[in-house]
Amino acid sequence: MMAGLTVTNARIVTRDDIVSGTVEVAGGRFSAVGEGSVGSGAALDFEGDYLLPGLVELHTDNLERQFTPRPGVEWPAQAAVLAHDSQLAAAGITTALDTVRIGGGDNARPKHLSGMADAVKAAMRWGVLRAEHFLHLRCEVSSPGLMERFRPFMDDPLVRLVSLMDHTPGQRQFVDLAKHREYYQGRYGLNDDEMDDYVKTKQQAQQQYSDRHRSMVVKALSGRNIALASHDDATVEHVEESVRDGVAIAEFPTTAEAAEAARRNGLAVLMGAPNLVLGGSHSGNASALDLAVSGLLDMLSSDYVPSSTLQGVFLLRDGIPDMTLPRAARVATANPARAVGLEDRGEIAEGKRADFIRVREVEGVAVVRSTWREGLRVI
Repeated sequence: MMAGLTVTNARIVTRDDIVSGTVEVAGGRFSAVGEGSVGSGAALDFEGDYLLPGLVELHTDNLERQFTPRPGVEWPAQAAVLAHDSQLAAAGITTALDTVRIGGGDNARPKHLSGMADAVKAAMRWGVLRAEHFLHLRCEVSSPGLMERFRPFMDDPLVRLVSLMDHTPGQRQFVDLAKHREYYQGRYGLNDDEMDDYVKTKQQAQQQYSDRHRSMVVKALSGRNIALASHDDATVEHVEESVRDGVAIAEFPTTAEAAEAARRNGLAVLMGAPNLVLGGSHSGNASALDLAVSGLLDMLSSDYVPSSTLQGVFLLRDGIPDMTLPRAARVATANPARAVGLEDRGEIAEGKRADFIRVREVEGVAVVRSTWREGLRVI
């Protein structure tokens, strides 16, 4: 049930300012936001902590990691979903687009990824999830079985985002074949011969399927209210192809050149927060901080570390001259919410959903103390 709530003595991070004051919640939405405090007996006292909008996550691989915590290990489905959901809420994420990889299924990835969506839906029916969950379909266009796996999702109301990706060795994310070899051999224990066969097979599949499948996915999405992203664009030509296909989000562009081209063409640039936290890309690609300094960063996602998004927000505040916390927070709240049509959330403002988090800085670290979704505390 959606109960009324008053929070006072908070540093409220609105869209453009930080207000020392009070918020009121009724019916799961903010009914009042203003300066000044009320008696602590009638309200929840934040003791000067920040009150930020709940984070909106467009790309999390964390669910997949819960399903396969180690190579060859398959965790029970519902337990995996519940663990994933708890970690998101504890990281301040109140809305999540869980990534489901469509296509692929080689020895580096689980073969049952589409089954993750069914597990999420089952947990939703139980009514126990802390965050609100939607789906982000990651379409590996070089995969032979892509369209067979993709079509059943086309009428699924949980699908909010579809990304076009191609992880073929030698281009996009893995232009540097040595980096590709280091990643796959180090993580999955492939010997040199197995690695050579893997690369050859993937490159042959790309030549046969990538262009055709990309065109088919784009056509299938025509006229649907589903955002489209292009994954790992590396060149101006990649971005120009994305523009022709109606892409709205440049997801993890691998070069500054591609990010600049995306911005010129009106695409929103999404980068991974781990890149920001670690000071660069593990694949040797574009730095999220460098893009942010150049004004080319619109959104952050937690990618494979749920807690990285909030860390990234505060790093942006501290690492870029004249960057305010409200501006930094928008890359993880209002901007991603708007990008996928969730206009009802992502801001502390009257009428918006009361998804918010209590954050305290402790020795330079942003700590999520509590999380609320639609006015109800979930952590």
